Amino acid sequence: MRRVVILGSTGSIGTQALDVIRANPDRFEVVGLAAGSDRAGVAAQAEEFGVDAVALGAVEAEQLVRDVPADVVLNGITGSVGLGPTLAALEEGRTLALANKESLIVGGDLVTRLAAPGQIVPVDSEHSAIAQALRSGEPDEVQRLVLTASGGPFRGRSRAQLLNVTPAQALAHPTWDMGRVVTTNSATLVNKGLEVIEAHLLFDVPYERIDVVVHPQSIVHSMVEFVDGSTIAQASPPDMRLPISLGLDWPHRVAGVGVPLDWTTATQWTFEPLDEEAFGSVALAKRVGRAGGTYPAVFNAANEQAVDAFHEGRLSFLGILDVIERVVERHDAPAALTRESLAEAEAWARRTADDVIAAL
Repeated sequence: MRRVVILGSTGSIGTQALDVIRANPDRFEVVGLAAGSDRAGVAAQAEEFGVDAVALGAVEAEQLVRDVPADVVLNGITGSVGLGPTLAALEEGRTLALANKESLIVGGDLVTRLAAPGQIVPVDSEHSAIAQALRSGEPDEVQRLVLTASGGPFRGRSRAQLLNVTPAQALAHPTWDMGRVVTTNSATLVNKGLEVIEAHLLFDVPYERIDVVVHPQSIVHSMVEFVDGSTIAQASPPDMRLPISLGLDWPHRVAGVGVPLDWTTATQWTFEPLDEEAFGSVALAKRVGRAGGTYPAVFNAANEQAVDAFHEGRLSFLGILDVIERVVERHDAPAALTRESLAEAEAWARRTADDVIAAL
């Protein structure tokens, strides 16, 4: 029986994790729940699963992780506020099922230095796919990681055709049902840029050996190319319950958690190169990742401010990446990476992004 703490329990990842646990009561026990602000929602969950330890907000969530004996902490919080709970889970020796990519990307070496081998289990579908594929070979046999991207709602459009897209259009993702920030990040491909940084930190593969390919069907979730020319791909219908279940009990699989592909029906999968002129966020993310330090935190914070401005009608769609790039170029990283320097860099990035937005 795995004792599980779920952070972000009322969000998309959290509710799907509870679906998995609800269907497998002999395998998982919920011992802690944390939500952002949905007091009524988390209270209903706590009553259903018989949970006494409940928290609201990231600060309380971090304390809950430290106080509650658990085997695994699923961090499904959105945004860099998830860093504190991520560090707490690692410091307390819990297995960290990580859906909050921002905490790893922003925390960088602060997170990786704390993590024991195998302590972080990725829940993003792409990184879960890579983790599964990597079991087919040894680390020194890995040639390349290939992250797949659906291309979002604007796949195939030129940069000029993206000038006047609306927030409603940006939220019309063809495959996944996600929150506003993540869905917008998928439309700009900022999300894929963040995932490239995450892949580098999780799997210790250099940026020049991490590629992105557009795969509109979202069936192949990512691939690993090995030195002998073999490529191992993980394929399944788009359903987050599969990578969530692996995160909860890695490396063991949970029977019946997903619906398999129907191999009796004719189908076609396509793969296309990424148009880096229209979607420059992946190249910028690689630059930011190589710079390290507080640069990824600045990238992420500037993006969050820009996404808000876009949805409030204060910024164009193409302006999102323009704002991020201008903020990154103005950043002067501190000598040491600490929680304090990260907080200061994020605050600076948000103020600077707001100034850039106001000037555009």
